[in-house]
Amino acid sequence: MGSDKLWKWTAVELAEAIRTKKVSSREVTLSCLNRIEEVNPKVNALVEVSSDEALASADAADRAISAGKPLGSLHGVPVSIKVNTDEAGHATTEGLPAFKDNVVGTDSPQVANLRKAGAIFVGRSNTPSFSFRWFTNNELHGKTLNPWNNSRTPGGSSGGAAASVATGMTPIAHGNDLAGSLRYPAYACGVTTIRPTVGRVPSWSSLGYSLSIQSMGVQGPIARTVGDLRLALASMSRFDPGDPAFVPAPLIGKPLPRPIRVGLLRDVGIATPTSAVNKALDEAADRLSDAGYIVEEVELPLFDEAFKLWHLLCLEDFRQAMPLVEQFGDEEIKQSAKNWFTVNEEWWGEAPQLSDILGGYQQRGALIVQLQQFLEKYPLLLLPNSAEQAFEQDADIISTERTRHVVVAQWPMIAVALFGVPAISVPTSVEDGLPMGVQIVGRKFREDTLFEAAEIIEAHASIATPIDPR
Repeated sequence: MGSDKLWKWTAVELAEAIRTKKVSSREVTLSCLNRIEEVNPKVNALVEVSSDEALASADAADRAISAGKPLGSLHGVPVSIKVNTDEAGHATTEGLPAFKDNVVGTDSPQVANLRKAGAIFVGRSNTPSFSFRWFTNNELHGKTLNPWNNSRTPGGSSGGAAASVATGMTPIAHGNDLAGSLRYPAYACGVTTIRPTVGRVPSWSSLGYSLSIQSMGVQGPIARTVGDLRLALASMSRFDPGDPAFVPAPLIGKPLPRPIRVGLLRDVGIATPTSAVNKALDEAADRLSDAGYIVEEVELPLFDEAFKLWHLLCLEDFRQAMPLVEQFGDEEIKQSAKNWFTVNEEWWGEAPQLSDILGGYQQRGALIVQLQQFLEKYPLLLLPNSAEQAFEQDADIISTERTRHVVVAQWPMIAVALFGVPAISVPTSVEDGLPMGVQIVGRKFREDTLFEAAEIIEAHASIATPIDPR
């Protein structure tokens, strides 16, 4: 592909070309900035573009190459950072007008690692207020649109990150995930992402992290190829003393015994997958089977329990932030939270007690053990991202009943988050003009096994990005 289309190149291709002086970081950064200028007004994915800063960093990257200095794995490659994450010299806004001047002086660990790897920060990606919804809209920055169909959500909360990658603004975007905030946007926008094992990528924020985020939340990359995910995850997974729970686990483990068994989980009785979702699962299962994996349909009722338990532990944690939501949040986040809490009452009542939450964390441990025992026989688990395709915009604020429909459809992402295990979302095809994909779960700190399986599915996928907004 010609150098006039550098924004279409993968991060792996760009890093190699920059390192070997086939292209300069300035050329690459200018290409991405021009692409941002062209398409970002159509989707509102990046709500802050740092052109001067990015070009200065690119020039410094090129000088470092000329001087023969040691180079990081992402040296000279453009990346975006989500606005709920600390980047030195920029405001961590969470999409809130009250936080628009919340400029921080230091990078969060996940951002610091990307900077150490040589990444060029070109902009900040959009998120819903308080990063709470699967719909990327807020009073400060406005609404992000899905580049495949602007009437559908780009996902959330990393909707800006996924839309920017899908349209070629950057090859890699940073995001985070507590209930699918990496996986759902990647699924909705037709790109790929890895939700790492909790503890893999160091993370912290000047605003602090709640208990549920510390135990279930992760930071990770969104990209257009699995190869770029490999590169980005390795770049982000370095120790940082600013993180309280980092685990220095190797990125590559011992090869799994062959043939590798894969459990195919379609439904746990919460929300029936649509025909399009089942078709994507069948396509992925066929590809893995053709490659020598043994794919067998399984039943895992513990995912139903995990889905409901997540709501107790995470929503009751979020309840502590509701005074801030009421004070600073927009009407959409207030309505979404109200509807979601109403849905949660179906399982946990109006006012769960501290004893319920403490018992919930005890049960969480028991469920993790059950899943780990299952993964001894089936090292990989193939399941949907969602029970249906990308929702219409703002579906979670239409009514309580519609919110319930949205919430239960997301059971695969929510349940996986409770376990703290790694999960990859990989696109498969396009159905009715919208991207489709699947999710693969694996053993803790065995992201390498997920990459291997996802690359097989990716090689046969009938979907391609970047795209022009439609």
